[in-house]
This record gives sequence, C-alpha cells and structure tokens, in this order.
Amino acid sequence: MNAIYEFILIFINLFIEMSFYLLFGMLFVALLYIILTKETIIKYLGKDNIWSVIKAAILGVPLPLCSCGVVPTAVYMSRSGASRGAVVSFLISTPQTGVDSIIATYGMMGTFMAIYRPLSALFSGIIGGTVIQKVKFIDNQITENKNESNKIENIKCSINENESTKIDISNEKSSFKQIFNKIKSGLKYAFIEFIDDIAPQFLLGLFIASLITYFVPDDYFSNQYISSGILGMLIMIAIGIPMYICSTASIPIAVSLILKGFSPGVAFVFLFTGPATNAATISILIKTLGKKLVLIYLIVLILLSIAFGYLLDYFVAVFDINIKLQMSHSHHTGSFAPSTFEIICAIIFLILVSMSIYRIYLKKYFITQPKSIINMNNKKYLKISGMNCNHCSNNVKNALEILPGISNISVDHNTGIAEYEGNVDINIIRNKIKEIGYELIENN
Repeated sequence: MNAIYEFILIFINLFIEMSFYLLFGMLFVALLYIILTKETIIKYLGKDNIWSVIKAAILGVPLPLCSCGVVPTAVYMSRSGASRGAVVSFLISTPQTGVDSIIATYGMMGTFMAIYRPLSALFSGIIGGTVIQKVKFIDNQITENKNESNKIENIKCSINENESTKIDISNEKSSFKQIFNKIKSGLKYAFIEFIDDIAPQFLLGLFIASLITYFVPDDYFSNQYISSGILGMLIMIAIGIPMYICSTASIPIAVSLILKGFSPGVAFVFLFTGPATNAATISILIKTLGKKLVLIYLIVLILLSIAFGYLLDYFVAVFDINIKLQMSHSHHTGSFAPSTFEIICAIIFLILVSMSIYRIYLKKYFITQPKSIINMNNKKYLKISGMNCNHCSNNVKNALEILPGISNISVDHNTGIAEYEGNVDINIIRNKIKEIGYELIENN
C-alpha cells in the first residue's frame, strides 16, 4: 500500500510541476493560432531554394503540432507548390518542439536544454531539408499530387482553416466582431482542441516517467554499456520512431532517463525521434508524398538524431554542464512543496485534462455510432478509420469541403464519424479520404 502511495505522489508531483508551464505555453499556442495563417506559411515556402528550407524550419519550431498534426499541413504545403526540401524541413523541425514544450522543457530540464532543443530542431530541419533538396530524383507521387492540385482547390491547412475569422477593416463593427471571433477561435483551439491532442499522451508520459522514477534506482544505468553512445541511441530510436508521443509528453520521460544514468545525448535522441514521427503518420506520408521521399526522410531523421545526441554529450563534457543540476528533480527527492499558485494552476489544468478525457473516451458512449454509411434526417454519416487527433478531423473535413454538392460537414476523430449533407458519389468520397491517408469503413 505504501508503494502505491509513493508512486501516486511521484505522479502528482510531476503533474503539478508541469501544469503552470503548460498553461502558460497554451496561451502562446492560442496567440500563434490567431496570427499565423496558412497563407503566411505558403507565402514564404514556395520557392525551390535554400531560403524556403530555412523559413520552413523557422516557422515550424514554435508551432504546437504533434507528429500527427503536422502531416495535413505538410501535405497542404506540398500540394500548394512548396519545395520538397521545405516540406521535409517543416516535417523535421515542427513536431520536435513547440512554444508549449519549450516552456515546459525550461521548467523541467533547465535553461540549457530549453535552448538546445529548439535550436537542434531548427538546424536539423534546415540540414534535413537541404539534403532532400539536393537529392536528384523525381517522385511520381509528388508529381501526381501537384498535378491534382492544379485541378481542384488545395486542401486547406489545419491551422486557421476558419475563414469566417478573417478581419474586414471596411466595417468597424464587423471588424470588432471578427477580431472577437478570432480570439475566441484561438482560445478554443488552445484549451480544447490542443488539449485533446496532448492529454492522453501527456498522462501516459507522466505514468511512464513515474514508473521509471519509482522502480529504477538513481544512476542505475550510469555504468551500463547502453547508458551512452550509439547502442543507447539506437534503442531510443527503435522506441521513439513508431511511438505516438508529443514533444511535451516526452519531457518527463527524458528527465527520468537522465536521472537514472542515461547520458543527456541518449535521452535527447528520444526527445528528438519520439515526437518527430510515428507509425500512423509514416503510412499517411507514404500515401501522400511517396515512398522514396519518406524513406530518405526517415534515414535523414535517424542520422540527425544521432548527430545532435552526440553533439549534446560533447557540449556537456567540454563545457562541464551539469544537466541534472539544472533539472527540476524534486519529484524523486520527495522534497517538493508546491506553492498556492502552483496548486491553483494544477487544479485548472486537471479540470482541462479531465474534460478532455471525457470528450475523447467517454462522450462517444453517449452517441449512437453507425457501422459505416447511413442516411438519417437528410444527413449522411461516414465511419472513417485512421484519425488520431483534431488535425486528422480537420484534414478530413477540409478534404470533403472541396467536393461539389457537399455541405454542413462535421468530423469527430474520437468516434471516427463524419457527418454531412448533400449528394456525392460515395466512390468520390472514398477516393478523397484514401488520398489523404485515411480509410472509409464499408458495411459488413
């Protein structure tokens, strides 16, 4: 019983420590959502040169998109004429970190890691994008996608897809209302949609970190041959590449790994590869960008993670940087005494997470779910597999919106149900859904 109590205490301490930084980061998430539009992204990424690669990395670093959420944006970029180097630069730099995880990294891992992590995301994006830019091959899938984009309206980016929030300065009243709607939309995204995307991974990350903290003695791996170097990094790659975890949820796990004796470089490889991609997004990217590009992208991703892992260990050794000393480690010493402000932040964040868990796992039990395609009160319902987050829902919604004769579309990734009105050939819908990496479930 005492063991359970200690484990729960570790979990609670971690949760309280991260709550303030995540709430603070979510305010910046709302701000980015408000000011950064899909037009801004494409405006600077269309040219096939090194500057588009650099700009893609710069744009990607602060964006709070997970490996699943970044895919529809990358697909949109590709179809809108962005160079393949810019697309890969964005794919590498964006999911590794975001404004929320940068703040959380500072709170949990200290100043040095809070600086090193976004800088490595930036430079790895630039290097990876440049390599792809220089590779001399033509991917038929990319060519087909660009040809198709000339025939139909491009799939909208999952960021700021709500056109009704654009500001019209010709009418002061209308402008004020639209500004209000824009702010409301940003707050809704940050405190509802974004929370829904990270809550399960965040809780899982805390749970894994708590298990490691409780069961593994401090510095246990210090003298083990996997604690540093290429073997430890390859293990982290094998775990991180297929794993679906966001940049924020990976932080407590990396903290626990370092405290248990793994080198900062080995833990960093997990911070790099874990959020960067996962099994689901790899399959979607293959369908939309082509096998050759995705294969080279993964090879570049792995090599860069190892390179920046070794570079981190080099900096730590040469400049005598004590990462453990900079980390917040009261969760393993038992000395954590949260302030009233920290407790209030934790309660607020707990409410947000609890509401998110209800929306994700419980709400669907109160909804009658169709097995596949049905008609009801002039509404049609589709059952779609492969959607993992709100960005997936937006991707499906935006893909369906460009089809003529369809309206009033709503998509819920939690239930896998898309609702719409109109008469559209189901084969067209099936092909459009398949084109963006998802699957329409047929009648039994």
